[in-house]
Amino acid sequence: MSHLIVTDIHKSFSGTPVLTGQSLQVKDGEFVALLGPSGCGKSTLLQIVNGLIPADRGSVVLNGEDITGRTGKGRGMVFQGSELMPWRSALENVAFGLEVMGIGRAQRTARAREYLHLVGLDGFEHSWPHQLSGGMQQRVGIARAFCIQPSLLLMDEPFGALDVQTRDTLQDELLRIWESEPKMVLFVTHGIEEALYLADRILVYSKRPASVLREIQVPFERPRREDMKMDPRFLELRREISELLRDDAAH
Repeated sequence: MSHLIVTDIHKSFSGTPVLTGQSLQVKDGEFVALLGPSGCGKSTLLQIVNGLIPADRGSVVLNGEDITGRTGKGRGMVFQGSELMPWRSALENVAFGLEVMGIGRAQRTARAREYLHLVGLDGFEHSWPHQLSGGMQQRVGIARAFCIQPSLLLMDEPFGALDVQTRDTLQDELLRIWESEPKMVLFVTHGIEEALYLADRILVYSKRPASVLREIQVPFERPRREDMKMDPRFLELRREISELLRDDAAH
């Protein structure tokens, strides 16, 4: 059973506290959204889990192993910008993690093609990042993260820079791929509707320094469909969360 346990994380920048004693757990196959205002520390927490930023205090344990301050090791990351290497083709970008892991060329190429197919990019294997739209670049980023078959997927506002139509399409694509290969997901967003649509559970964070204002178990069954956004329960939860964040911002 996969399991993530984050315990008592503290982090300050230039003496300003950003995270003070943050803890969370994610169980096998669970999709958890970290929802809160920009600058509250959500992305910092995600990067600490990924080992990209050192915590001042606290621990990160993945599948029983202490990975605090270490990169890699069972985690895939999708950033707000696709962060593709411009000198590599789409196929080579997707295969990069496998190359780092020492997987042979034939095997990593075959697997990278499989994941490009899953994100709907057949025929674009040899395209350079600058030849792809923003949405297509994010598809490559998602394929790259899934391709290493991590037990934990970390997503830092991956659709935040996209137009509404592309964002909605990629949310559905993400759900389709994730439902075919369930894994733990930590998904950072400041979009209430996005969190409700994607997640099993939402941690609603306050302004900086972040604290959890409310934990919400999302009551909708899977697979998710677009018409769920018109469900009265969806609309009521969206209103409640919006009021919660607005009240916190006012104090």
